[in-house]
Amino acid sequence: MKSDKRFIFSVAPMMEWTDRHCRFFHRILSRHALLYTEMVTTAAILRGHRDRLLAYDAAEHPVALQLGGSDPADLAAAAAIGADYGYDEINLNIGCPSDRVQEGAFGACLTREPALVGACVAAMKARVSIPVTVKCRLGVDDQDPQDALNALAESVIAAGADVLIVHARKAWLKGLSPRENRDVPPLDYGLVHALKQRFPETPIIVNGGLTRLDQMQEQLLHVDGVMVGRAAYQDPALLLDVDRLFFGVEPAAEDAFAAIALFMPYVERRLAEGVPLHAMTRHILGLFNGRKGARAWRRHLATEGVKPGADAQVLREALGYMRRGSSEQDVTDAAA
Repeated sequence: MKSDKRFIFSVAPMMEWTDRHCRFFHRILSRHALLYTEMVTTAAILRGHRDRLLAYDAAEHPVALQLGGSDPADLAAAAAIGADYGYDEINLNIGCPSDRVQEGAFGACLTREPALVGACVAAMKARVSIPVTVKCRLGVDDQDPQDALNALAESVIAAGADVLIVHARKAWLKGLSPRENRDVPPLDYGLVHALKQRFPETPIIVNGGLTRLDQMQEQLLHVDGVMVGRAAYQDPALLLDVDRLFFGVEPAAEDAFAAIALFMPYVERRLAEGVPLHAMTRHILGLFNGRKGARAWRRHLATEGVKPGADAQVLREALGYMRRGSSEQDVTDAAA
């Protein structure tokens, strides 16, 4: 199996979660994991406020832009704009089952139209030189998952897709909410493994249900990489071990306290620009999960961080709860 460490570990695009503040913090935890934006529609990019939608910090690299859309020309134009902004990859969302994407006839709906998805990939490939990738499900509703996945993979790979990322569940567009679609349809990693055997020259990434690093490492016996979603967001401390285990290098932050010390200058800089504190601290609530003081940490950030005028002192005070509940070295002075 061909190995490409660019894709070996990534944090999934997650609506309302993986914004630029989240990605900056995740980059502190792992210098090498591939990070993704939230899905941005082509209409928003072509007709909306591009800087607000696409701006990011240079420290986030490598970072990929995920697009939602179904018109090849619009996707090509949006991909070109994303490439001009300096993104390292353009990803096409063929997996989101939300009402919004169903109304717009993109996302998981496109699983039923593999030829159109191939045309979208080909159009983007013709406009950009960076990788164009596709994130999909095993199928939707009553489709046979093996047939649906193979048909989609054949189309997008023939069109030049550089990577295929597969959430190893079907999506039920009728009968399940987006939240239920994340858990209720059963996982079938075997179909993703079989897909890799069928397309050995194309990097295949598995996503869905991975919560432990040993699970993720086991998947690498079968596919080229893993994409982790909610586990990385809700328990971000797991990312502290990613560089060592997956990339063979030491992490930038040796522990969660050091990560906050590295995050503090970013927080203060954004506060000075008018970004509210809670827009940043909401992404770090789970950092100390399972440790003494974690409940007080979350409560303080959640209640005090949303108040008008909340500043970095709120974060330092929250760290105080962890300091009193932990024998770890106090890093608040270094962050001050």
